Amino acid sequence: MMRVSVLLIGVLTAVVLSLAAAVLVMFADLSRLRGDEAAGQEALVTARSVAVDMLSYDYRTIEQDFARARVYTTGDLTQSYRRLTEALVPTARKQRTVQQATVAGAAVETAASDRVEVLLFMNMGVVKTLPGDRQPRRQVSQSRARLVMVKKDSHWLVAELSTLLGDPPRP
Repeated sequence: MMRVSVLLIGVLTAVVLSLAAAVLVMFADLSRLRGDEAAGQEALVTARSVAVDMLSYDYRTIEQDFARARVYTTGDLTQSYRRLTEALVPTARKQRTVQQATVAGAAVETAASDRVEVLLFMNMGVVKTLPGDRQPRRQVSQSRARLVMVKKDSHWLVAELSTLLGDPPRP
């Protein structure tokens, strides 16, 4: 009888220790998930505000507009953005282009504590006057963009920006 009691106590101890280990693992995972969710929300707020600056410009202040927007970039995107600026400035000035982006909606696609992908639904308003035109041309379009946000020195910066072509997904 004593042998059965010792065996039963040993089995119960093993079960309790296993359950305690499982609870600790789940608690650690829950903490990580909460941290990822908080990071996603922080990056989402930042992405919504910086996307407007990164995708809007006025031909009269275009260098300042792009310089301000470059502050939000990091890595290879900084150089890509610089090249885009150099290519776009002459055309924007010639056509007297004013582009205004507004965020219609945004959502976190994936989130980790230091890297978050954000999908943005954008309304783009463009006004330009082509040489020879008397009246400016106005165009409003909808587009989507994906921003990959990375955390650097407690700030969220844009590491990748891509526009998404095609029809939006159907619900």
